Amino acid sequence: MASTEDKAASKESTSSWKDSIYNPRTGELMGRTASSWALILLFYLVFYCFLAGMFALTMWVLLLTLDDYVPKYRDRVPNPGLVIRPNSMDISFNKSDPLKYVQYVQHLESFLQRYNDTEQEKNEECTQGEYFMQDNTEDMTKKACRFKRGFLSLCSGLSDTNFGYSEGKPCVLLKMNRIIGLKPRGDPYINCTVKRDSPVQMQYFPTEGRIDKMYFPYYGKKAHENYVQPLVAVKLLLTKEDYNKELPVECRVEGSDLRNNDERDKFLGRVTFKVKVVE
Repeated sequence: MASTEDKAASKESTSSWKDSIYNPRTGELMGRTASSWALILLFYLVFYCFLAGMFALTMWVLLLTLDDYVPKYRDRVPNPGLVIRPNSMDISFNKSDPLKYVQYVQHLESFLQRYNDTEQEKNEECTQGEYFMQDNTEDMTKKACRFKRGFLSLCSGLSDTNFGYSEGKPCVLLKMNRIIGLKPRGDPYINCTVKRDSPVQMQYFPTEGRIDKMYFPYYGKKAHENYVQPLVAVKLLLTKEDYNKELPVECRVEGSDLRNNDERDKFLGRVTFKVKVVE
């Protein structure tokens, strides 16, 4: 049985613990009076409002230095990369089974929707062989030159809705990445080769794989809203001797000052992909 002294000590300890949270005699909460808590909360409220105001002011000043139409820094990618459609680096299919190549056909058809005549009629009929310069126009919205999918002939998907995949002669579309202000010198064109001893015959659309200057320069996504990149279609005229073999194909931008031999960037001005057709 606890002594009277032990009970008193226990009661005093419990009272001391409660007083540390709230002391009814002094009105203190966790060691501070209401006025002290009010001053601390007011300080932090003013402090964080000041920080938020400084951040907002900094962002506002930063946004004032930006142009809605032209990026401030454009020197990191001076040369365009080369990409293919369908979006696959390993094109493999059975020409006798539509289910094996339907994904490639659907991807090409979807990609070419913006090149339909109904869309391209909104754009301008430009002069071939000349840059379409619009730097001196007051209107920030720039006009775009027409590139109809019919320019791709046998690879347009109009005369052959299977883009040659059903006959084992697949079409591959190539385009350069967009770079604002790019004006390639010379007469750029796409050239593709198969890395093996005997060559593979190919057809290019437009003729000779030319990329006309009238599609340059590009003025940016907001200013050049209707712009579409010029395309080059390559139709691989494979024969039975080429079937059931994995053929590495390399395509490059030739005939201009655009770089295509940078060992650090395998997609700068060139692209390599594989094609395998099974009977």
